[in-house]
This record gives sequence, C-alpha cells and structure tokens, in this order.
Amino acid sequence: MNRPPKGAALAFALLACVIGAGQEVQLAPPAKNWALPLFTKEGYRQMTLRGDEVRPVSSDQVDISGMTVTVFSGDARAKVDSFLSSPDATFLINEKIAKGPHSVRLVRDDVEVTGSEWTYLYNERKVLIARDAHVVFHAAMPDILK
Repeated sequence: MNRPPKGAALAFALLACVIGAGQEVQLAPPAKNWALPLFTKEGYRQMTLRGDEVRPVSSDQVDISGMTVTVFSGDARAKVDSFLSSPDATFLINEKIAKGPHSVRLVRDDVEVTGSEWTYLYNERKVLIARDAHVVFHAAMPDILK
C-alpha cells in the first residue's frame, strides 16, 4: 500500500515529544488510554493516534498496545480517509518506521488489507506485510484480467 497517512511525519515528531527526546526512560511511565489528535494549520482534524497503553522504551522507541490510527480528510468535511489498527506496534521515531509482529488492519473506502508481521516505512511511503496478507478491493476493476 503506497499511500501514507497525511501528517505521519508530524505524528512521528509528536511521539518523540511524548517520550521526551533525551529524557531518561525510567522517568517516563506508560500512558494508559492515550490519544493524540492532530490538526491542520487551518484547524481541521487530520489524524488521531490512540493506544490502550503507550510505553517509552528509549529516546527513539515507543511501544503501543491496542494501537489505532484514524486519518481524516483534513478539511471541513472531516471525512475518515483511512483506519489502521494493530494490537501491538513499535514506533522507531528517528527512522520513521512503525512495525508490529502481530496483525494489522488497514481500511479505506476502496480497499481493506490485513496481515501480520507488518512494517510501515514513512520515507518510502510503503506498508509491508510479511505474512498472511489478505486484500479485499471495494472498487470496480473492469478488465483486470485482460
């Protein structure tokens, strides 16, 4: 899937702020029922990151249990563009990589993708699924077999 959520770079930067760049890990306890809403400069909803528990591991790594990411249109419509969820995710902030060993589910109007052992490479704008990939298209695909 080559379409990254809008504002993902901002999300990675804000995750760095959450754990406090350079802060000792021992000083940052896990956050429960965590939510991080992100807005455009015009004030429209852009993205919401959520987690049942967010645990700082180092100044570059945050682990999230029960992760959901909802991406919005970023305009007055506030339409949901995509939804990504996974029971466990690791964010490597400096590398701009999110990954998880378990399942992942990406839902958009036109496609739903599930699988496990996933990686989201922000700089390459790719989601890679290593195992059990399953894709369901919800769009017309005329002449696909020609």
